[in-house]
Amino acid sequence: MSVLLAILWKDLVTEWRSRDRITAMLLFSLLVVMVFHFSLPGGVTRETQTSAPGLLWIAYVFAALLGLNRSFSLELENDALAGIALSPVDRGWIFLGKLAANWAILGAAQAITGCVFALVFDLDLAAVAFRLALVVGLGSLGLCSIGTLFAAVAVRTRFREVMLPLLLLPLLVPVLLGAVRATSALLQDGALAFEPVQLLLVTDAVYLIVSFLVFDYVLDE
Repeated sequence: MSVLLAILWKDLVTEWRSRDRITAMLLFSLLVVMVFHFSLPGGVTRETQTSAPGLLWIAYVFAALLGLNRSFSLELENDALAGIALSPVDRGWIFLGKLAANWAILGAAQAITGCVFALVFDLDLAAVAFRLALVVGLGSLGLCSIGTLFAAVAVRTRFREVMLPLLLLPLLVPVLLGAVRATSALLQDGALAFEPVQLLLVTDAVYLIVSFLVFDYVLDE
């Protein structure tokens, strides 16, 4: 547990001092939102509001890819990744620390992006804010679980900016299915649908357990 907290504290303090990752994620996700707004014909209509959950999660995924690509870059540049691999601890806790940091940073970017998205697409999210935060948190947990694992795999490759999306996007299908359906149900009916939330919970559990167990072998490669 101390290793988890140490990794989490280190990543959050480093990000607070530089703010380069969250700034890039925010700018990119907000640009994606603006592109969607100006590319949709007829401005804000009922049809565009119906497709809003999918558009919102596209912006979230793009922001996550940008942040995950840089989650291990500092350790790689300072050759600290080898030192982490040699630490006499269960490497699964190292993974959980990186996961928690990625999840927290992505959550901050998602909160701001969601507010801007609501303004741009004329959506009233205040009534479902807490339930939407739960859906976004569950979706982001699955995204960051498998994304942190593949970020550790891709960071040592020559084309890690391309490798991470190629590895990650196919496995995000169940996460996005559950997240978009749950978000759509919230925006349309104001109710939290059970089936998509159940899909998110199962997918999160599978990705979290598998990534925790496999991370030990990833650092050895």
